[in-house]
Amino acid sequence: MSEKELPLSFVMNLAQNEAALKRFEAMSKNEKDELINKTHSVHSRDEMRSLVNSLSEGTLNMQ
Repeated sequence: MSEKELPLSFVMNLAQNEAALKRFEAMSKNEKDELINKTHSVHSRDEMRSLVNSLSEGTLNMQ
């Protein structure tokens, strides 16, 4: 998997969370790249779901 590929679990969670998908689509390229990099450090389905939910709730910490 290349550095910029979206993990399947991230894509599946985005597909199930319309608010998160809309926020992701509205992000700048740099913001998307930062988030994609963050997804590569997620190690479980629950962590990925939490990450996507935080995106939809506007509580995602990008640091």
